[in-house]
Amino acid sequence: MYNITMVAGARPNFIKLAPIVWAVEKAKKAGEEIDCRLVYVGKEGDATLEETLFDDLQIGRPDVFLGVDCESLNELTGQTMGAFDRYLDEVPTDAVIVVDDLASTMAVAIVCKKRGVKLAHLVAGTRSFDFAMPKEVNRLVIDGLSDLLFTAGAGANSIVSREGAELQKVYMVGNIIIDTLRHNYSRFTRPECLDRMNVADGSYIVFTINRKALLTDDGYLYDMLSTISKQLGDTKVIAPLRGLAREKIEPLAAEMPGMSIVDSMSYLDFGYLTAHAKGIITDSGNIAEEATFNNVPCITLNDYTEHVETVSQGSNVLVGYDLDKLHTFVADMIGGNWKKSSLPERWDGRTADRILQIVTSSAQ
Repeated sequence: MYNITMVAGARPNFIKLAPIVWAVEKAKKAGEEIDCRLVYVGKEGDATLEETLFDDLQIGRPDVFLGVDCESLNELTGQTMGAFDRYLDEVPTDAVIVVDDLASTMAVAIVCKKRGVKLAHLVAGTRSFDFAMPKEVNRLVIDGLSDLLFTAGAGANSIVSREGAELQKVYMVGNIIIDTLRHNYSRFTRPECLDRMNVADGSYIVFTINRKALLTDDGYLYDMLSTISKQLGDTKVIAPLRGLAREKIEPLAAEMPGMSIVDSMSYLDFGYLTAHAKGIITDSGNIAEEATFNNVPCITLNDYTEHVETVSQGSNVLVGYDLDKLHTFVADMIGGNWKKSSLPERWDGRTADRILQIVTSSAQ
């Protein structure tokens, strides 16, 4: 039996790991001697893991919750290392798959390297080239320790190659989030808030924000929301927010005509919301990727992207802190004046199958 452990450090990781769970289940039904366990670094009662998430993704809840819960990134790293080390003592593991760039992901990578357990990094080679971001350090460490580097595109391949990764470790498997999107597209459900507000498909803009650097800049937040609001006309902005984002944005949005704050949504509701929007304004790379797949105009509130193909080929544009750019692109979005976009290479929904084939064949 070949045993794979997949580790999630936050809610978005499950959306990227779900297709690999499906691929393992399909392989098991075909008679392959393979199994996987899903591990969550946090606690079982984590409020960010809504009850519907795992049903929406058609996967089971994590087999193991490591129970790590702290604010300090360095403390979180240490606690995760200790908890995952104990996990490996108890559970036979031939390979570990980690995703993205969290401190907990880096901690798991360090433990695997010290114990000689094969490590595969999903969405390897993403870089902002901003070392003021803790995640940039995490990315370098995780990629440097990994035995298998699974990249989403040619740009990420070039990055890890320039940094000295051995070519036989690097595989351009495609964009795993598109596997999830394709699989669930027909299952998306129209959110109740659209009917309650009498908002038709294609007539609204979705707004999300999560980065602390943006949320803690009160002056910019007000100016940014004001820039958006002044151009809306009859177009509504729908903002599903929770936690700090809702705390900071809701009082400001109350002064902005056309902006509606709603409760955070299930995966299937949010998928519908973004797929049927007139446009999206966000600081999320994952949402920008989904917008490119859906051919929905997207404005990203950053001056960089780790997923350059969403800009070079897709429907995404970057504005950073430039309110003049934001003004121009919001006007274009509302006016229906947007660039043409196309799907990047290997956004075909078969990324998980490629990953599983590579992980299992590397054991032979």
